[in-house]
Amino acid sequence: MSQQRLSSGGRIDRSRPLSFTFNGKQYQGYAGDTLASALLANGVDVLGRSFKYSRPRGIVAAGAEEPNAILQLGATEVTQVPNVRATQQELFNGLACASTNGWPNVDFDLMGVVGKIGGSFMPPGFYYKTFMYPESLWPTYEKYIRKAAGLGRAPREKDPDTYDRMHHHCDVMVVGAGPAGLAAALSAARTGARVIIADEQSEFGGCLLHTRELIDGKPAVEWVAAAVKELAGYPEVLMLPRSTVNGYHDHNFLTIHERRTDHLGERAPANMSRQRLHKVRAEQVVLATGAHERPLVFANNDLPGVMVADAVSIYINRYGVRPGKRLVLMTSNDYAYQTAIDWLDAGGEVVAVVDSRRDPKGERVAQAKAKGIKVIAGSGVIEAQGKQRVTGVLVATLDAKGEKALGSSQTLSCDTVASSGGWSPVVHLSCHTGSRPEWRDDIIGFVPGKTVQKQLCAGAVQGTYALANVLAEGFQAGSAAVEQAGFSSKPATVPQVKVWQEEAPMALFLVPHLKPTSRAPKQFVDLQNDVTAAGIELATREGFESIEHVKRYTAMGFGTDQGKLGNINGMAIAAHSMGKTIPEVGTTVFRPNYTPITFGAIVGRDCGEFFDPKRYSPMHAWHIKAGAEFEDVGLWKRPWYFPKNGEDMHQAVQRESKAVRDSVGILDASTLGKIDIQGPDAREFLNRVYTNAWMKLEVGKCRYGIMCKEDGMVFDDGVTSCLGENHFLMTTTTGGAARVLEWLELWHQTEWPELEVYFTSVTDHWSTLTISGPNSRKLLAELTDDIDLDKDAFKFMDWRAGTVAGVPARVFRISFTGELSYEINVQANYGLHVWEKLFEHGAKYNLTPYGTETMHVLRAEKGFIIVGQDTDGSVTPEDLAMGWVIAKNKPFSYIGERGMQRQDCKRTDRKQLVGLKPKDPRRVLPEGAQIVLDPNHPIPMPMVGHVTSSYFSPNLGHSFAMALIKGGQQRMGETVYLPLATGEVLSAEICSYIFFDPKGERQHV
Repeated sequence: MSQQRLSSGGRIDRSRPLSFTFNGKQYQGYAGDTLASALLANGVDVLGRSFKYSRPRGIVAAGAEEPNAILQLGATEVTQVPNVRATQQELFNGLACASTNGWPNVDFDLMGVVGKIGGSFMPPGFYYKTFMYPESLWPTYEKYIRKAAGLGRAPREKDPDTYDRMHHHCDVMVVGAGPAGLAAALSAARTGARVIIADEQSEFGGCLLHTRELIDGKPAVEWVAAAVKELAGYPEVLMLPRSTVNGYHDHNFLTIHERRTDHLGERAPANMSRQRLHKVRAEQVVLATGAHERPLVFANNDLPGVMVADAVSIYINRYGVRPGKRLVLMTSNDYAYQTAIDWLDAGGEVVAVVDSRRDPKGERVAQAKAKGIKVIAGSGVIEAQGKQRVTGVLVATLDAKGEKALGSSQTLSCDTVASSGGWSPVVHLSCHTGSRPEWRDDIIGFVPGKTVQKQLCAGAVQGTYALANVLAEGFQAGSAAVEQAGFSSKPATVPQVKVWQEEAPMALFLVPHLKPTSRAPKQFVDLQNDVTAAGIELATREGFESIEHVKRYTAMGFGTDQGKLGNINGMAIAAHSMGKTIPEVGTTVFRPNYTPITFGAIVGRDCGEFFDPKRYSPMHAWHIKAGAEFEDVGLWKRPWYFPKNGEDMHQAVQRESKAVRDSVGILDASTLGKIDIQGPDAREFLNRVYTNAWMKLEVGKCRYGIMCKEDGMVFDDGVTSCLGENHFLMTTTTGGAARVLEWLELWHQTEWPELEVYFTSVTDHWSTLTISGPNSRKLLAELTDDIDLDKDAFKFMDWRAGTVAGVPARVFRISFTGELSYEINVQANYGLHVWEKLFEHGAKYNLTPYGTETMHVLRAEKGFIIVGQDTDGSVTPEDLAMGWVIAKNKPFSYIGERGMQRQDCKRTDRKQLVGLKPKDPRRVLPEGAQIVLDPNHPIPMPMVGHVTSSYFSPNLGHSFAMALIKGGQQRMGETVYLPLATGEVLSAEICSYIFFDPKGERQHV
């Protein structure tokens, strides 16, 4: 492996040598190198093995389109990063990387022998057809197929780095910082608009970083430096290098993956995030994403040393690396001649330029000939030769259309082949929005199609390749975008750039071989997935005519590169095989993400402790001091029970339950979901989402309601209070708060946008302290003097505003225990203060804190349901014997009304809520236990229901349960059985699910 670094040139810093290892061997590069340029400089040819045939593969491109150089990074297990593209990874000192496949090593891979022998036996669909049977071997198949795929391995240790995200709003978002992007950003920034410009490369400039063209008579990089300096001086401009815009979504929402410290080392520096995900909402978007050079497809075009032409120029001019000594250039256009000129000026030998056109005459062609470069016109490189690297090529004359190779071939000796079939605009982001690309014959490529987004395009992404025109379009797009965002702009002075005289390119994709495609050496279309031209033709012969089907059958474009280099060639080959045009065949549509993005960047800081956030009520510290045991309810930590003197849960719950029924208990109910609802149409909206009526609810009154899904099944329940004529406070279950708010917004925004109503989550705004029991009125009276607590003045299901313990409060007379109860709502910061005051005055009443387990016992004694426990998404209000909560004559159908009218919902054998009284009064039935009518029935027994809630009640003196049983409401008094996994069979009597105070007298006193 010879050193291929040029003695001078490039943008690397030769004063800063960097050491790195590849497959355990040490090499040297320089600051400014990518891993790919450093490997090329050290003469490393083979970086990996191909997916299906394990053929040796080397570097093909220089950017995000690279299909082969996919490596494993990391010197330690904890810093492993799989599938890093060497062309995008900047070099740093100590970088360690390795090939992702190849055994025993990448240079000699035994699987390569299998690929040579079995290559012809592994056509498209091979895996589908071969690994179907026997089913028992599927795990084995998967293991070895994954191992052969060579897609790296995920680290087994916890990632030590941190990641974060930021949210932005801007007037103009410019995607791409090449000539068009920089011009657009300058034009917009000069108006004072908020501008964000992002580019995936380490520095702005795009193609200007390696071009030899002049702008205003000076090297292009000088114009880039001036543009970057000017942009940096605007306070409203955010510049994001090393940042890939990975997704373009509805309403101009974009996601940007910024690699903040990947170029500094394996670990991010202290107090810095490794990567950041930017979420941007833009008023206007300018796509200046450029184009990828399209390689030509010919036999053995996957050999190391075969590259796209522009990549060769990039490595020479930007990185000071000439990736070989003797070059053959195959092209169908004028632009690629610049690569031959660059190669020659870098001291290499240009064996020949092979041009498929019969009589190329452009300025670059003339310039190349003037330098003595041999041009073989009307011909094509039909085959590359070599084993571990190119050693030569076969060249043959082509017919006028480039569809047939004529006569015999000649051999040219070389170690590098550069090919160019033209340019493919980078339309990926435009596709993310649902826009379908449109074909243009004049540029032989797809450009972004029509879109509803506030989007403009500039430069190569829309088929403009001449630098002078690219700059002009950039300035124009920036001005148009900023004007549409409401700013005034002035016409910009476009820099002077030479306009080259060029001949029209030739539409050539597959260079024909002297042998038929199926007999010729493999002609690769998708290098990452080993998709060949013969494979695509076979797919069309087997009946796959849709390009999406061809893609899936052959795996074309399935790799981490998303077919950036190969898809257009594949579509053209499929079209030719079917006798159609490329527009008739169409293109696949790309999806986010444009390039792979790490899980770390997606997750940000929502991992470890923050992955499942813990929410605490304002009284949480008091609960800890009181010795509470906690349970997770949604994201909240709620007191489960308060053990004393070594009590277990059962003993603590028995004590707490008795205290509430006998005197007074207190529950921290701050976690209940609270949604503030306001607007002229608030009543109408409630009338539609709840099953009962809300139009006449008076201010100061509360009402219990049930929400159903469209199918009529119970979704959530809660009490909603009328705070004003057009102002309501809705409460939800603790775990259902977020989904209920989302449900309300969904129906408002998609079904009833004409209703003027607004929803605000206020769960965190209020502390809710619930006191329940016969002495609760006496206790509350000691802490308020401006709320009339008389039972006739403040009735059940009323609410009043006043002060409690000197704090403004809303007090609701609502009961989830069946006792006289008051829910005291105060601003959250005062919650602990009022809580402590209640205990100061409550000592004489034996005020007892109780947790969620006691709450469950008390509510179940009264037959009050908990949605999600006593319901399972398959029961209606009628199944719960709650027909009283369904309005019969609403003028507007409520959600679920039609669902309840289905014949299935009218069946008499539906599961219905009932109570169960165990025959053994001390035995608590297991929750979830299945219920049968005949315990002696042979297995499998027909099951008629299951237990939903089950407790022992000290107030009843026996155990009890609630259950859903088929036709249960017509089976009162019957005995049912519960076979357990242990073989034991329990029995119980079906009864009413209201066990305590069935007339509700205690909550009305």
